[in-house]
Amino acid sequence: MNRIVILGGGYGGLKIAQQMLPHIDQDTSITLIDRNPYHSMKTEFYALAAGTIAEKDIRSDFPTHERLHQIADEILQINLEQQAIFLRHTEKVYYDYLIVGLGSEDNFHGIDGASDYTYKISTIKKTRQTYEAVNNMKNYGTATIVGGGLSGVEMASELRESRPDINIRLLDRGESILRNFPESIQGHAAEWFNEHDVELVFESKVDYVEPDIVCNAGMCLLSDVTIWTAGIKPSKVVDKLPVEKDQAGRIVVNDYHQIPEYPNIYVSGDCASLSLPPSAQLAEQQGKQIADVLLHILRGKDPKKPSKISVKGTLGSLGKQDGFGLTFYYPLKGILPRVIKTGVLWYHKFQN
Repeated sequence: MNRIVILGGGYGGLKIAQQMLPHIDQDTSITLIDRNPYHSMKTEFYALAAGTIAEKDIRSDFPTHERLHQIADEILQINLEQQAIFLRHTEKVYYDYLIVGLGSEDNFHGIDGASDYTYKISTIKKTRQTYEAVNNMKNYGTATIVGGGLSGVEMASELRESRPDINIRLLDRGESILRNFPESIQGHAAEWFNEHDVELVFESKVDYVEPDIVCNAGMCLLSDVTIWTAGIKPSKVVDKLPVEKDQAGRIVVNDYHQIPEYPNIYVSGDCASLSLPPSAQLAEQQGKQIADVLLHILRGKDPKKPSKISVKGTLGSLGKQDGFGLTFYYPLKGILPRVIKTGVLWYHKFQN
């Protein structure tokens, strides 16, 4: 019996299960372990937190198959020697082949109070808590979003459309928001925020966070709700693994997405050290390659070396009527990238 265990039902883990299930035989089983019994579209958590979409719109069921076993539980530890997964509420699960697709968690950079006194959109549970907080804010209260990357920009713009009655400020440590995008897109987003009365604070340095307060560069700012979107790091389960990692804490893998010392273990998505920045699109493409490699091995064949992954682009939203993006390195601004982003979301849900 070949026991395949997939840790994480995100974009990569789900894609691997979908690709493999039609092709495995009776001697192979797949166990998918995730804290939730469904797949959730993490790229849309900002809209759920703002209250502009319903949770049912960004959830889909995992595949149903006689060779697939699903476990909804928290993963505590991967024991490499025992080839076992330790869970909080369920007996440990043994594997012959393992896919680590546990995603990422918030990086608080050692800032006091950031973990305890901010709201997050990194998991669906935390996003629900953020939704409750921002939608229960008093009129003319202030929401502070820390981090002016893609997640922070989408969160701030969506919240502005959801709560036109509150004050919103967006803090970023750089000289501009969206610093990984071209200047034309940075300027487009900054102009949108100026037109929609969102305060941008550049070159910020958050010293500490307390209830209702964000201390930035020596000045304490009142904040009824503070939302943290200032960086990610791999899952703490990955952090405990005694394998080689890069400076960001992601696991170093070979050309076949395997851990070199443990070739029966594959790493997908935010946990893998790749040349491209983490994204849902990257995780899905990597998932397809992992499934192909593993299917070859199960059939006793030498797998072909996967081709270099090419990401087609990145899309972001500024509310429901505006957006931005890079498609094959060509910048897009306005309604077109927003429409494309919506189409990509529904195509993903339809596929599942």
